[in-house]
Amino acid sequence: MSEVGVEDLVGSGLPIEEARDLEQKLKNVSRIGGGAVEAWARITAARLLKPWHPHALHQLIYYSIYRHHDQSIHGPPPYWFPSLSQAKYTNLGSLMETHGPLALGELYKDPITSFRHFHQFSVQHPEIYWQFILNELSVQFSVPPRCILDLSDKTKHGGTWLPGAVLNIANCCLQSSIYHKKHDDSLAILWRQEGCDDHDVERMTLKELREQVMLVANALDLEFCKGDAIAIDMPMTNIAVIVYLAVILTGLVVVSIADSFAPKEIATRLRVSKTRAVFTQKIQDFILRGGRRFPLYSRVVEAGPERVIVIPASGEDIGVQLRSQDSSWKTFLSNAYALPRWNYYKPFLQSIDAVTNILFSSGTTGEPKAIPWTHLSPIRCAADSWTHLDVQIGDIVCWPTNLGWVMGPILLYSCFLTGASLAIYNGSPLGRAFGKFVQDAGVTILGTVPSLVKTWKSTNCMEGIDWTKIKSFGSTGETSSIDDDLWLSSRAFYKPVIECCGGTELASCYIYGNLVQPQAFGAFSSAAMGAGFVILDENGTPYPDDEPCIGEVGIFPLHMGATDRLLNADHEEVYFKGMPMYKGRQLRRHGDVLKRSVGGYYTVQGRADDTMNLGGIKTSSVEIERICDQAHEGVLETAAISVAPANGGPEQLFIFVVLKNGMDIKPDELRLKFSKAIQTNLNPLFKVSLVRILPEFPRTASNKLMRRVLRDQLKELLLQSRI
Repeated sequence: MSEVGVEDLVGSGLPIEEARDLEQKLKNVSRIGGGAVEAWARITAARLLKPWHPHALHQLIYYSIYRHHDQSIHGPPPYWFPSLSQAKYTNLGSLMETHGPLALGELYKDPITSFRHFHQFSVQHPEIYWQFILNELSVQFSVPPRCILDLSDKTKHGGTWLPGAVLNIANCCLQSSIYHKKHDDSLAILWRQEGCDDHDVERMTLKELREQVMLVANALDLEFCKGDAIAIDMPMTNIAVIVYLAVILTGLVVVSIADSFAPKEIATRLRVSKTRAVFTQKIQDFILRGGRRFPLYSRVVEAGPERVIVIPASGEDIGVQLRSQDSSWKTFLSNAYALPRWNYYKPFLQSIDAVTNILFSSGTTGEPKAIPWTHLSPIRCAADSWTHLDVQIGDIVCWPTNLGWVMGPILLYSCFLTGASLAIYNGSPLGRAFGKFVQDAGVTILGTVPSLVKTWKSTNCMEGIDWTKIKSFGSTGETSSIDDDLWLSSRAFYKPVIECCGGTELASCYIYGNLVQPQAFGAFSSAAMGAGFVILDENGTPYPDDEPCIGEVGIFPLHMGATDRLLNADHEEVYFKGMPMYKGRQLRRHGDVLKRSVGGYYTVQGRADDTMNLGGIKTSSVEIERICDQAHEGVLETAAISVAPANGGPEQLFIFVVLKNGMDIKPDELRLKFSKAIQTNLNPLFKVSLVRILPEFPRTASNKLMRRVLRDQLKELLLQSRI
């Protein structure tokens, strides 16, 4: 740190007197001795760097300290370090302190030292580990399971979890519990509507939430039959959460549809799920986001649903005339209000493997996979958040998302099954108004998508906002940028940014960070608790554990909460066919390519298949290509490739094109055509970054497109042009 002087500190934005004071404190740190890791740990522990300091200062100190850090020898540089006292008070640490000595015997020392042993125990003894977890969550069985895991059915790679159990998971979310310290007056939801940013945050208690859910459940019960599929296509609001829980409480099935989808995408999901009705939102036919207007009701109607129930964005007026078969929210609820006990509903109890929610994930074909969640799936959601994100009773959790994406239901259950409160901002999360809501709501756990963080940092819109109540961040959906995470963590005195990566079909993550291991920016520190995986070489052979390597991940099949079926595809073929055996069981396919570094940290390198991740949304390259092939008459064929920038951040979409003979079209013309077609027919949030015209595509002897060759060409092109 002797390399950083007063002039450097002033140059990074500090006033001269403050720069002199900080220089002296940095010199004191240097005198203590030790390496770069120890120096950074002391600086963050002493809070020498403040959230209100310029980002240039944080960059100066962090990169100066780790200037000579050799990752090939030492692995990624850690930025956050758990103290033993802190670790013992986390959910995971407390669980280890309670059960570790008996489970591990002499191997157990403390939550930090013994983490890897305890994780291994959770994988090797699922029947014991998951009983520990069930005792910690607000899960109430009407009929308890016969056991934790039944392996007698050899046709099920993942076994049968909690066989014989009967419950309603929505009811578990709504009931008070003395043991779990959930009371009727506990805070359940906080929210604020965009445009009301100087108003008080609105609040709803657990009792109020329960009564509203039961009102909607009574209304649903009057009009639909058990098992009917009911779609939700609207922003993440308190009403959307109420509808979601009410549908499941009633024994109906939620169909999750993101509010950004084009009519064709909505129609596909309605058809596949055989949806009876759609809940959506209407305010002059638009939802408002960041000053922009997005049509919602009209898009849903264009998809041709049987019926639509329309919720106003504010007040009671929905604005315009509806179709004859559609109804307003007020009309829909009116019959339920006529009941003598409109605010009470007896939950519909079901087997734990009954379907509660149909979500969708794009594969390598045009039609998205319909992934059924059961009453089991939410238990896994809550368990992961409880152990890795340390969601505790009294926490306030905010994560900009939507019930159409897997993170929406995960967020909902992670709060209501742990006793935390759910914080919702009904508007764009891109600007200062969202940051102010996080501050005013007293959010303690803030979830993000890396592209959001990049926007916050680049626009400096959170200047002056106080996020120091935040105890941890979550990050998922995309590859994180180290510098963006540096900015984010520094907003709360260098609290940990917990990286999460999983899938809809897993109802969870398979790889995570946690609060009992040191964390490195943009990296995962372990497999999820109760989950295991290996990294495979090109021949499908697992690399030795802890050996630095890169390869496709193979997930251990006994993954509690993972699907055992798909509604419109062959589950066996999608997730298991062609995967190697490992310790007597066939590995489960996920599709990620992982890099394991020195020190046991992991980073996701991309996809092994043809699926890409654009802005946190997984989509099929085949579907992108189908749209682009039809966007211009001069196009013979296209190949869609996504690549994450070298310095991290969301993947960018690039289109390779082969033109028909005699055609001469400028790449920029095609880029605009492709972007418009994709935004109209697939998702308005997608855009094409670059078009590259080739005489022909590289192919195998069997004429299969060699995407990896194109991807390598693209990376070289980007390196040369510095795009």
